[in-house]
Amino acid sequence: MRTFAIAVLLLFGAAAMPVAAQVTVSDAWVRATAPGQTVAGAYMKIKSSKTSTLVAVRTPVSKDAQLHEMSMDNGVMKMKPVARIELPAGKTVDLKPGGYHLMFMNIAKPLRKGDTVPITLVVEGPDKKQQQFEVKAEVRDMMAGAGGPMQMDRAK
Repeated sequence: MRTFAIAVLLLFGAAAMPVAAQVTVSDAWVRATAPGQTVAGAYMKIKSSKTSTLVAVRTPVSKDAQLHEMSMDNGVMKMKPVARIELPAGKTVDLKPGGYHLMFMNIAKPLRKGDTVPITLVVEGPDKKQQQFEVKAEVRDMMAGAGGPMQMDRAK
């Protein structure tokens, strides 16, 4: 009887505790940099099991890492930092060139194709508790992701 009571308490106690969101990241990559270039963009697909928010990013390759958004405004491409990126429950949010992405500023040394960049994502759940997720991003060619809204018309 005592074992049953403990099992019931554990079951109901566990049900009352908030469960942290499960976050999965896929296709994480960073664009290679040219010698002397001190900024780089990072991209990935993020999916959270619960409605959450990406609130910060860190990486040892730069002194300053930011969440950014790129958008078109009257035919002009504009980029600006954002405080947060919403992660709706069960939906994949694509951080990509021409949209939401990560920016690394003041990079200490060039990022070369084939390198790996460690990235820490800070995700806040609906309960305002924050979790950190470690990601390893592949450095891809400087032209990776070119096209779409960032592609220039070279026919002229």
